[in-house]
Amino acid sequence: MLFSVALAEMKRLKQNSKALDTLWCGYVMKHLPQMTFILKASLTEVLLELRELCTKLYSMSWGNTQSWQEFDRFCEYNPVEVSMLTCLADVREPCQLGCRNLTYCTNFNNRPTELFRSCNAQSDQGAMNDMKLWEKGSIKMPFINIPVLDIKKCQPEMWKAIACALQIKPCHSKSRGSVICKSDCVEILKRCGDQNKFPEDHTAESICELLSPTDDLENCIPLDTYLRPSTLGNIVEEVTHPCNPNPCPANELCEVNRKGCPSGDPCLPYSCVQGCKLGEASDFIVRQGTLIQVPSSAGEVGCYKICSCGHSGLLENCMEMHCIDLQKSCIVGGKRKSHGTSFNIDCNVCSCFAGNLVCSTRLCLSEHSSEDDRRTFTGLPCNCADQFVPVCGQNGRTYPSACIARCVGLQDHQFEFGSCISKDPCNSNPCSKNQRCIPRPQVCLTTFDKFGCSQYECLPRQLTCDLVRDPVCDTNHMEHSNLCTLYQRGKSLLYKGPCQPFCRASEPICGHNGETYSSVCAAYSDRVAVDYYGPCQAVGVLSEYSSVAECAAVKCPLLSAAECKPIIPPGACCPLCAGMLRVLYDKEKLDTIAKVTNKKPITVLEILQKIRTHVSVPQCDVFGYFSIESEIVILIIPVDHYPKALQIEACNKEAEKIESLINSDSPTLASHVPLSALIISQVQVSSSVPSAGTGARPPYHSRLVLLSLGLALHMVWTRN
Repeated sequence: MLFSVALAEMKRLKQNSKALDTLWCGYVMKHLPQMTFILKASLTEVLLELRELCTKLYSMSWGNTQSWQEFDRFCEYNPVEVSMLTCLADVREPCQLGCRNLTYCTNFNNRPTELFRSCNAQSDQGAMNDMKLWEKGSIKMPFINIPVLDIKKCQPEMWKAIACALQIKPCHSKSRGSVICKSDCVEILKRCGDQNKFPEDHTAESICELLSPTDDLENCIPLDTYLRPSTLGNIVEEVTHPCNPNPCPANELCEVNRKGCPSGDPCLPYSCVQGCKLGEASDFIVRQGTLIQVPSSAGEVGCYKICSCGHSGLLENCMEMHCIDLQKSCIVGGKRKSHGTSFNIDCNVCSCFAGNLVCSTRLCLSEHSSEDDRRTFTGLPCNCADQFVPVCGQNGRTYPSACIARCVGLQDHQFEFGSCISKDPCNSNPCSKNQRCIPRPQVCLTTFDKFGCSQYECLPRQLTCDLVRDPVCDTNHMEHSNLCTLYQRGKSLLYKGPCQPFCRASEPICGHNGETYSSVCAAYSDRVAVDYYGPCQAVGVLSEYSSVAECAAVKCPLLSAAECKPIIPPGACCPLCAGMLRVLYDKEKLDTIAKVTNKKPITVLEILQKIRTHVSVPQCDVFGYFSIESEIVILIIPVDHYPKALQIEACNKEAEKIESLINSDSPTLASHVPLSALIISQVQVSSSVPSAGTGARPPYHSRLVLLSLGLALHMVWTRN
């Protein structure tokens, strides 16, 4: 079928239908691990033909040149397929922070907090080559040739910016779109297009409708940004990008080095680890030993299996999961919501997932709330009183009161008074005589009636340990090369990471999860950030309507940076400079993943570990907790002692990027087990404000928090 016919049909559908179906992208298919697309529905034969072509390409062995050429012609320039193209781009070239060392597209250099898909020497050369071709008077696209005037004389800098943008591919942190804005496209073609030679029935506007159909600044790139050099100059060194460009061999995965190195050893800011490529033509690599969700070999829509990346560099030990019915919808307020649709109900965010309605459980006030409602409103689940009498749930989470524990669904026999961290799970001697009981606190997201949530593990008294360096600190403040060695020597764990002198005499702190830790180091060992100093004593703020009276007795550390409009994480008392994500997940899917893998519970720490690998800037690190509103709260926090505005902005961009990956179900994130169970995320960032001066140094407490959080390069600890 001629593309022009298909294009006309798509344009008609775009004008007459508000429900154009979208393509949802899978990850790996049978024979070779390779990309495929899961089709939800099809409205017309025209769109079906185009989609069959795209599907055909990704159900083959990646080696068919003709299919690739057909795909480029029919699919990659199809404006209806924006979600599919973004999905594909996420696998080919994920958005990464930072761009530097370009010799032709120099206006793209020194932009450490902007996202780009392809900032490298090859794309830089590609932009130069494109300009040389365009200087011949025609821009050749797969389905249209655009005649232009002499671009060496007509707006040459604008054309250079276009060539560079098409090759370097700047992308938005929220939408991850990389197309230039329609108004820029129309302007340049009106000025420099040879309009007398335009194809029949085409104008600058109609051509740009094909190439750049939007002016929404969250979905397009304004060229004005790249008509001049970056204004940052040398301060770009405040934010580094060890894995961009990729320094590792083609079959290895680059990871930011957050462990540090033994004293005296050379220390690189990154490490190269063995991995598996998902297809011969794909650069998408997953770490060796990790679990990956891929479409089922049968190729049925909504059917998946979980495979592990083996030492051979191939996916192996695959286990089938039950199929998800993506056609199932939800009925909300008499209206039908299709799978994957997100929406708000009062102050709560909801998503329809395979016919199941998943919503946050925030307590809301509305414009119709009475004065009595407003007066008695606490903002806590079930409008519980703001009393702090903590109880420990069987899921390993400390709740501020029995009322709140009951409200989230726990029965009276499923919690006990006192915080979880204060309990000794080994007190009842649960292990056999030839085993040693080791406390292992964890907060479980899976159903604990099915998979348990043991707070201890039984280890043999005689252990054989390897030489892997992953330092830990015992209760006598002695450091050991790894956890196994510590237990082999009969010691007890204080925290993970090298022993820190300032944590020897550190006072207790209250973490965002409502647990009181013996030191900052112990909190960070659990990937929990500090709310305030001293034992936990209050139920924090949950909503804009909550009273701050419950936190009145808390003395908050001063902010780490004056150039920051802070956030307050849910349930916390004190403001923080960070990017924050509030994430909903599908518990049934987590249960399914646990069932088909190792039958063990899936924990908050596992989620944070996986998310951490997707933060590419070492000046930012990932912390988080399970809130009393049953959301996973993820905090991306600057780790430098005194974070600069640029570093705060970098953490914000990382948070926005991850939010977009979750909400679009991008394979960049969703292919990693158990992240595929994350459904929807809301982001909030602590925007930076220009500093009027250098400002005073933070007081001791704040400096201590930041010092212990200084993970950059050499004092990086916790593998968690």
